[in-house]
Amino acid sequence: MDDLLAARSQMAMSLAFHIIFAAIGIAMPLLMIVAEWKWLRTKDDVYLTLAQRWAKGTAILFAVGAVSGTVLSFELGLLWPGFMGYAGSIIGMPFSLEGFAFFTEAIFLGIYLYGWKRVPPRAHLFAGAMVAVSGALSGIFVVIANAWMNAPTGFRLENGQLVDIDPIRAMLNPAAFPQTLHMTLAAYAATGFVVAGIHAFMLRRDANNRFHRAALAIALLVGGVSAILQPLSGDLLAKTVAKTQPVKLAAFEGQFQTEKGAPFRIGGVPDESAGVTRYAIEVPYALSILAYGDPHAEVKGLNDFPADVRPPVAIVHVAFQIMVACGVVMMLVALWAAWRWLRGRRNNSWLDSKWFLRTLIAAAPLGFIAIETGWVVTEVGRQPWIIYGVMRTSEAVTPMPGLVVPFITFTVLYIFLAVVTVWLLLRQVAASPKEPEPHAQETRVAA
Repeated sequence: MDDLLAARSQMAMSLAFHIIFAAIGIAMPLLMIVAEWKWLRTKDDVYLTLAQRWAKGTAILFAVGAVSGTVLSFELGLLWPGFMGYAGSIIGMPFSLEGFAFFTEAIFLGIYLYGWKRVPPRAHLFAGAMVAVSGALSGIFVVIANAWMNAPTGFRLENGQLVDIDPIRAMLNPAAFPQTLHMTLAAYAATGFVVAGIHAFMLRRDANNRFHRAALAIALLVGGVSAILQPLSGDLLAKTVAKTQPVKLAAFEGQFQTEKGAPFRIGGVPDESAGVTRYAIEVPYALSILAYGDPHAEVKGLNDFPADVRPPVAIVHVAFQIMVACGVVMMLVALWAAWRWLRGRRNNSWLDSKWFLRTLIAAAPLGFIAIETGWVVTEVGRQPWIIYGVMRTSEAVTPMPGLVVPFITFTVLYIFLAVVTVWLLLRQVAASPKEPEPHAQETRVAA
C-alpha cells in the first residue's frame, strides 16, 4: 500500500466511523425533546422515562463522537498539510463555527442531563432544544466545508494561489444548501429508522409494552417524515451536481456517451475499458429530466473528459445505486407507516401487525447504509481532486513516509471504540423498563 492510498484509506475509515455518531448526534436530541414535550403535555411518565433513557444514550454517543471527531481534526492537518495550507483560510471559518456549535451543544447537554430537578420544566426543555439545534448546526458547518471542496467559490486563482478570498461567499457556494439539507435529512431518517427498528424488535417480544410503543411512534415520526422528504433533497442535489460536477454525474449513472434524452439506469455494471454499462435497466429520458428538467437535455458522458480526471466509475455507480435503493425502500416503509397510523390511530392498533414490525426491523440499518454509500459517492466521485478543479488529492498528501502504520493503529482504535460503544448501548436497550422508572414520579412532582 503506497502512502497516498494509506492516507486516503485512513481518512475514509475515520469518516465512515465518525459519520455514524455525527448523524446520531444530529437526530437523537430531537427524539429526546419530543419525548419530553409529550410528557409535559400528557404527564404520562412513560414519556419522561423515554426522554431520560434517550438522554443517556445521547450522552454516550456524544462522547464517542467527540473522540472520533478530534482524531479527524488532527488527521486533516497531519495527513493533508498541502490542502490545509492552501485552503485553510477559506474552510477555517466553517470549522471554527462548527467548534462553537459543538461547545454550545456540550454545555446544554450538561444542563439537560443534570437539570431534571434543578431547572424549571420549560427551561429544561429549552436546553434540550438547544442541544438539538446546535447538534444540527455542527453537522451543517462541516458539510458546508465539504460542499466548498465540491464547488469551490469565494476566491480568485492568481499564479496558482488563492487571492481575493471571501469566506462568506465560499460558505454560500452552490453545493452548500442542497448538500447540507440532504445530509441533515439523512441523519434524521437513519437515526429514526434504527431506533424504530430496535423498539420494533422489543415489541415483537412484548407486544403491549407502552414504553416501546411510545418510542416507536416518536422514532417513526422523525425518521418517516425525513425519509419521505429525502428524495426531494436528493433531486435538488443531483441537479446541483449536474451543473458543478458533470463528470461525477456521469459516474453516478455509468453514462459514457454524451447524449440527449439520456436514460436513468437502475443497476448495471460499468465496463470502463469498453465504455459501456452492462445489464442495466434503462428508463428513457429520465436522467435528462432529473438532472436538467428537460427530457431532451444533453448529458455529458465520461468519454468527453480526459481519463486522468474521471473518478473510479464502478465504485461510484454501485455506491450510488445502493444509496438510492435504500432511500426508496425507506420512503415506501414510511408511507406504509403513515397509512397504518391513519387507519389505526383511534384504537392504537397501527403497531399490531407482526409483518409491519418485521419490516421495520429489516429496514433499521438502511439509513446508515445509505449515509455510508452516499459519502463514498461524494468523496470518491470527486477524485482525483481534493478541491474540485483546483487541487489534486496527490498534491495535498503529507510527504511523511510509512503512513500504513498510523492507518493500522487508528483502525484498531476505532474497532475498540466500536466494541465499547455497542456494549454500552446494548446495556441501555436491555435495561428498558416495562413501567416508568421508580424515580419518574418523584421527578415529575419536583419539576
